[in-house]
Formats: sequence, C-alpha cells, structure tokens
Amino acid sequence: MKALYLEPFAGVSGNMLLGALLYVGVPFDYLQKELTKLHLGEYELIHKRVNKSGIQACYFDVVTEDTPLYGHAHEHHEHAHAHRGLHDIEAILDGSDLSAEVIAKAKKVFFALAEAEAKVHGMTIEEVHFHEVGAVDSIVDIVGAAACFVDLGIEEVYVSPLYEGMGNVWCQHGRIPVPAPA
Repeated sequence: MKALYLEPFAGVSGNMLLGALLYVGVPFDYLQKELTKLHLGEYELIHKRVNKSGIQACYFDVVTEDTPLYGHAHEHHEHAHAHRGLHDIEAILDGSDLSAEVIAKAKKVFFALAEAEAKVHGMTIEEVHFHEVGAVDSIVDIVGAAACFVDLGIEEVYVSPLYEGMGNVWCQHGRIPVPAPA
C-alpha cells in the first residue's frame, strides 16, 4: 500500500497540492488529459518549474475568467461563478468520462466539505451551496488531486496537525477570522 504524508505547516491549497504531486512524478500530460474528461468548459492550466529562494518547486494554477488578477482587493469583489450544491458537483462527476476510482475519491472529498459547510451554517448537506469550492478552479483542484492519487497509487493520505494561524480572510461570507469556521 502506498501512502502520502503531508506536512502543511503553512496550509495547503489545491494548487499547492497539485504542484507537489506533479513534482513527485505525475505527468502533466496525464493530468491535463484526465481533467478534460470533466467537460467543465474553458480554463487554462499553468504548470512550470520554479526556483523560490534557491528551492526548486513546481508551480501550478488554474486560470478561469473568474480568476482575480494578482493584487486585486477581494473586499468588494463578487465572483461570478456558479454556486453549486453537492448534487451539482456529483452530476458533473457522474457526467464525466473519469474512471470510477477518480470519481469516488473526488466525491469523498466533496462530501466531507459539504458536511463541514452544513455544520458551520446549521443546515443539511442538501441545502449547502458551495461558493469558492463550487468554482471551476476548485473542482479542477479536487478532481485533479484525486486523479494524481490514482496515478501514483496513493491509497491513504496522512496529514500532520494543522497550525491554526491568525488574522482575517475575505470570502463569500465577508471578512472572517483565521482559522475559518469550516
């Protein structure tokens, strides 16, 4: 059995996780091919090797028409992306040409996110409407990670304790403290 151990001392985004998975050996062509099976419309994948203060890394990003420009203030920005519920995401996955294994892994992640959102907002899972998580870039990140896990043969993922952080962040619900409730 292959397992992946993550130590996200400063947190981890979908882009960071995909960059790391590409760095350890997932072919970018494979990831691109898998993501086209989602039939999500137009978006661009950016993938390049970078050097950050003498440390080699893999930069990955998903660019959509909703991607804010660097330095854009989020305080007053309303994203135009669809607010999808779990059933909408599952319909996208079920309507894709992805393997059953990738679909199952992705659904497991989206279900866990729906459970957390439901708990935070005091509603049922069926009532949850994903904001940022329902956007194309987030769907690509989660499904992409599931596809990479399959490619690498990863059966289990272990994560070190998360550091809580401090400060505030802007999101669909306005300014909230870090760590965010979900």
